[in-house]
Amino acid sequence: MLSAKTVALIKDAAASLGYTPNQVARALSTGRHGNIALIVPDVTNPFFAPLIRAVEARADAAGLCIFLGDSDEDSAREERLIGKLSPQVDGLILASSRMSDEEIRMPRGRGPIVLINRDVEGMDRVLVDSAPAAAAAVRHLHALGHRRIVYVGGPTSSWSNQCRRAAVLLAGREMAMEVIEIPARRPSYEGGMAAAPAVRSTHATAAIAFDDLVAQGLMAGMAEMGVGVPGDISIVGCDDVLATRTYPQLTTIASRPDAAGRMAMEILLDRLAAGPSPGVAHMLDTELMIRATTAAAPNDKGRG
Repeated sequence: MLSAKTVALIKDAAASLGYTPNQVARALSTGRHGNIALIVPDVTNPFFAPLIRAVEARADAAGLCIFLGDSDEDSAREERLIGKLSPQVDGLILASSRMSDEEIRMPRGRGPIVLINRDVEGMDRVLVDSAPAAAAAVRHLHALGHRRIVYVGGPTSSWSNQCRRAAVLLAGREMAMEVIEIPARRPSYEGGMAAAPAVRSTHATAAIAFDDLVAQGLMAGMAEMGVGVPGDISIVGCDDVLATRTYPQLTTIASRPDAAGRMAMEILLDRLAAGPSPGVAHMLDTELMIRATTAAAPNDKGRG
């Protein structure tokens, strides 16, 4: 109800006196906090660094602040974080949630939720579709003469792990290859190292790891046992967040976490502006990046 000239004078006076907006007071009058919560399962995993940065950059451009939560791969902790943060934020982004579909669908009563890498019907979600590239990795290994391979899994509650595992098993059957599964572990460098003896004991000539961290740990574990990569065993990772920083450079699947973060934040901004939606799945493609950790099966031992 004020003229533009009066508003400008008030803002100039406030700035000269050092006044800043009080978000708590604003929330009381507008119902908006100016905050968004982003919850990830492991803030130390390099997959999430570009995703977090992309979300934060887009939020900042929209005048919003990000509250970051780390669930430490624990679904109960993730649920507690949601409960603590929800009253302070206008919306949430849950990246690679470890909660069940029922827990994710639970009505929160406060603001919209956008999912990344969880396919829950009726909710807005950004899905990085790594299945086609995982199948391409199997075909790549087959072309190199590998006939027995290992899939080193990630968390059983991970949607990405479920998709990659299913794609590797299906492609293996189609190519008449033997695919051996190593039990799911925490997706970490240490988890990859711990899996190395089990992988080697299978006598497989190649391994596909859940992500680049696991692949890097697997390479280190093989080195400790005197097993050469790719001379003795080929290794494929996923996400392309460490691939050019390993030696040799890692063959992997490029997953574009920054694009996923930007898209999720755009969807959340749309929901805040336009209200609820019926829930839409937004897909992002992936690509197999062939580098130096895959080679011909040693002495064609993988053929059979």
